Amino acid sequence: MKRKTLIRTLIPAVAAVLIACNGAPTNNAQAATTSEKNVATPVVATVAKDVPADVAKTITATLEKNYAAQQLKVLSINTTPINGLFEVVVSGKQITYTDATGEFMLVGDLIATKEGRSLTEERKTVLNAIDFNALPFDKAIKEVRGNGSLKLAVFSDPDCPYCKRLERELAKMTNITIYTFLMPIPSLHPDGHRKAVQIWCQADRTKAWTSWMREGKMGAKVAECANPVKETTTLGESFGFNGTPTLVFPNGKSQAGYVPQPHLEEIIKQQQK
Repeated sequence: MKRKTLIRTLIPAVAAVLIACNGAPTNNAQAATTSEKNVATPVVATVAKDVPADVAKTITATLEKNYAAQQLKVLSINTTPINGLFEVVVSGKQITYTDATGEFMLVGDLIATKEGRSLTEERKTVLNAIDFNALPFDKAIKEVRGNGSLKLAVFSDPDCPYCKRLERELAKMTNITIYTFLMPIPSLHPDGHRKAVQIWCQADRTKAWTSWMREGKMGAKVAECANPVKETTTLGESFGFNGTPTLVFPNGKSQAGYVPQPHLEEIIKQQQK
């Protein structure tokens, strides 16, 4: 397999999901800034104690050299139950497996056949876990329905049709607190950022958000104010979110896409702890 083919398998373009809006939210200016940051602050891989230092160094050097054009970075290296096979997490928190030289790579699930468990999926759950309580809720639009006992965070785009479908389903729920982090995707919705800022700057941003998303009613134009839209977009990207809506639950798990009732409410209740 040619290297350019392998890298497409390793770091694929985001596949279109029928129940979510997907795109490449990072613009050229942001990409340039990220590149500058990478130069200033090199990525240092986290290496498990049972991985020999020379093996970790070799794997990192080999992969980052072979995929230098794609700016691949090794994030962590761990052992696996298979002697001589190492779990290597690379850019985008993608899990791969290599030998001790890094010259040979496997991409796919590592299965414990006796139990029928995917060790890869279990590791993804750990790697992608989000500290719900550490989210910057002051930068979110907060809506409390009923007693607000259920908690949910949503990364959403004001021009995403699936986000609007999700909002109409959330409107049917009671006893829930919803934190909406604005994450417009300009490659799909060029006017999304402007709308997000307008909604945030309204006197009652919660009412402005729900009126627009659930009823299609945009409030009167207001002057642009200090807003967190760029910050919350960057936050979503740092979690690896490349589509909206993306739901984040109190137990640290996340899920992309619109889900209809009653399944949506069941999922939210199951993911509280």
